[in-house]
Amino acid sequence: MSEFETRGQRLVALCLLGFLLFNYPILALFNAPSTVLGIPVLYAYIFCAWAVLIGLMAWVVEMRG
Repeated sequence: MSEFETRGQRLVALCLLGFLLFNYPILALFNAPSTVLGIPVLYAYIFCAWAVLIGLMAWVVEMRG
């Protein structure tokens, strides 16, 4: 398997992880009236999950075989 195919498979897996993280049942877990550092928990979760996905995608793309 070439490096290009492996990278593509990892990016598809990250896409599926993103679909899972931003799907209704998971988002419903964080839909609470509490706050984290003054930010609603749901917004903090969405921002952190989004940042982690971007970081993982950058790591996969920049990784050398």
